[in-house]
Amino acid sequence: MRATIIHAPGDIRVEDRPEPRLIHGSDAIVRVAASCVCGSDLWPYRADQGPEEPKPIGHEFIGTVTAVGDDVRELQVGDFVISPWANSCGQCPDCRNGVQVACQHRAAWGGRDESGHDVEGGQSEVVRVPNAEGTLFVVPELSPQRGGTRTADEELLKSLLTLTDVMGTGYHAAKVAGVGPGQSVVVVGDGAVGLSAVLSAKLLGAERIIAMSRHEDRAAIAREFGASDVVAERGKAGAEQVRELLGGVLADCVLECVGTKESMDQALRSTRAGGHLGYVGVPAGGPELPLGVLFSKNITVAGGAASTRNYIAELLPAVLSGDLNPGRVFDSVMPLENAPEAYRAMDERRATKVMLLP
Repeated sequence: MRATIIHAPGDIRVEDRPEPRLIHGSDAIVRVAASCVCGSDLWPYRADQGPEEPKPIGHEFIGTVTAVGDDVRELQVGDFVISPWANSCGQCPDCRNGVQVACQHRAAWGGRDESGHDVEGGQSEVVRVPNAEGTLFVVPELSPQRGGTRTADEELLKSLLTLTDVMGTGYHAAKVAGVGPGQSVVVVGDGAVGLSAVLSAKLLGAERIIAMSRHEDRAAIAREFGASDVVAERGKAGAEQVRELLGGVLADCVLECVGTKESMDQALRSTRAGGHLGYVGVPAGGPELPLGVLFSKNITVAGGAASTRNYIAELLPAVLSGDLNPGRVFDSVMPLENAPEAYRAMDERRATKVMLLP
């Protein structure tokens, strides 16, 4: 089979790899219908130092189950499934508490499972899924043996694929920040997660949504998703623009979707006294939470890595009905063989998010 492998920073290749087989009774094999490049995949791509040895990459994929282990009861061959970015057993205390990202038996896509066996990356033709029942979410409408009669066109695949990560992550930011009807919201970050956060704030009833963006194409999607305003300024000037737009006050809720020191500073500057900040940006750029600012402004902060499996059941019906179309964040579709170009396009900001088709 073909799979995407990172050899070193800036060095992505698509290579032949052995097709995976069942190893544990709790495994399933999934033939990938679509995968994608995530903004967090760009961190190792841009890093100063690469992996110790070439390794598979990618953590977002959807597809069809082709085999299940002897211990799997709820999944069937032929099921169309969404695979959340975080593998999880579904049974440990952390999973039962709804924090699957902290699963005590979690396997790493492109890494190893708990027993030390290799696990494919999501940007592959076929993936072995450890902890299959705790990880995979079945879409009955696309599973013929469960009575499903629909087939997924490219636009539906895009939206389903966002439920593995970016849509659920943006939704997580909005939920933990307490976004609700009548509130004002600022979204820091105009990548796929930030745009999904705009859509999530609209879905939860926010009255005024301000997207911080300097890119015309991304700002256009933000407006389509429900942003009432777009602010290009940054730092103190950006916060003052927010204040002006909101009639002399800062935002009730701010969603930080980047993960750098600058983005966290912007988020704090944009939050009113007594407001709420939800953060989901992967902290790869040295973000800081200055306690003095939080203390003096009484800002409530919550967030972290999103357990996106928790949100699939809530978001999926609207995606299937067409009422929710988060797949708009994909502005490019390429064959898996073009994965190196997909990384270049996202790194150079020629694409917001790229879907890969086997």
